[in-house]
Amino acid sequence: MSEHSVADMQTYYARRAAEYERIYAKPERQNELRAIEAWLPEQFSGKHVLEIACGTGWWTPHGARDCASWLATDVNAETMAIAQRKRLPVGRVRFALADAYAPAEIQGRFDAAFAGFWWSHVPLARLRPWLEALHAKLQPGSRVIFIDNSYVEGSSTPIARRDGDGNSFQQRTLEDGSTHEVLKNFPTREQALAATGALARSAQWQQWTHYWALSYALDRPPSSLRSRPPEGALIRLGSG
Repeated sequence: MSEHSVADMQTYYARRAAEYERIYAKPERQNELRAIEAWLPEQFSGKHVLEIACGTGWWTPHGARDCASWLATDVNAETMAIAQRKRLPVGRVRFALADAYAPAEIQGRFDAAFAGFWWSHVPLARLRPWLEALHAKLQPGSRVIFIDNSYVEGSSTPIARRDGDGNSFQQRTLEDGSTHEVLKNFPTREQALAATGALARSAQWQQWTHYWALSYALDRPPSSLRSRPPEGALIRLGSG
């Protein structure tokens, strides 16, 4: 997947911001959404959490409910503006424009990380390097949780094609009539666990009909992967 394609997907999500959360209104998904929303807060209780690609912030209020602090990041100002209007724990949630592919550049110290519906948009060839970069940003023992979609015929957007690396793509149409090809992968449990590598311990996979969740604790990363970012004010980062 080219850098041009990544930029196209960023543009798609910026243009989709106002209609993004309609996907959560599908009747067949309501029971599972309520179950995940109830499960998520305790996973980050007392944690200092880095959220990658928060989008419109659907999951941010739930994950941050009992946290010590929460930094929600996204590359698009359009989606983040919606996230900032959510009802959030007072004084514990901050936002920063940041490139999900450059976690080392995000300032702060974290003992947990969360990404909702981001894993599926990472090209397979970039997934393991991206996970290593995220792990390097976190303290040893950190809690890491990913939530994403499972493919369900009749509920999911059909897969339009696959490329030579095994990535799958969907054709999506916005209200303005524009059509966009969007990378959307649907990993199996075995594929997801293999991607996290040896640093993930006590990994747990939870499978619903329309969604899955992967959670694990992070062992200490090799010294070559550790990140020591400077402390200070949050900065706006460019997209990658």
